[in-house]
Amino acid sequence: MSNEIDYTNNPLHGLGLKNLLIEIVDHYGFEMLFAYLNINCFKTNPSIESSVKFLKKTTWACERVEAFYLYEFKNLPNVSSEQFSLPPRERIIPADQTPGEPAELNLDDAEQLREKRVAKAAAYDQNAGHRSNSGKRSGAQQGRHSVSRDSSYEKPKHESLDSPDSSIEKSEDPWAKWKDKTK
Repeated sequence: MSNEIDYTNNPLHGLGLKNLLIEIVDHYGFEMLFAYLNINCFKTNPSIESSVKFLKKTTWACERVEAFYLYEFKNLPNVSSEQFSLPPRERIIPADQTPGEPAELNLDDAEQLREKRVAKAAAYDQNAGHRSNSGKRSGAQQGRHSVSRDSSYEKPKHESLDSPDSSIEKSEDPWAKWKDKTK
């Protein structure tokens, strides 16, 4: 019995990134891709070659384009919660789901989607630093060192390390030996 997973129903199976982009660009164009995906390689001097070069180097952008291909261009139903965390190429598409006709997209819908994303990001930023009801820390609190955003906070002002009355001794200065050699 084989433990290999069958990806053959995934429309991305065996499809190269260049051919994927050619299909999408032929149908939607670079302007529509930028409007929906907000990836700069589709806005400034767009070409298939430069976009492929960027997407090969940038995993998050490549996965965004592949997800767009699956769920907008191939019009597959939304992915299950188990498959959501996987990259689009590794997702298993059930045999009963077949690709459909490309979704009809327009720039007005893209603008509404962008406004919705901006509002969601603003709400997320507004809640940063506050504990949620579940007791988990938000993104701003997860770091080991938190910085207060209080406007009355000032950085301590240190005297120059070169001044003779400095409170920090030269032995604490990592460049002290180098400074002594240059004199």
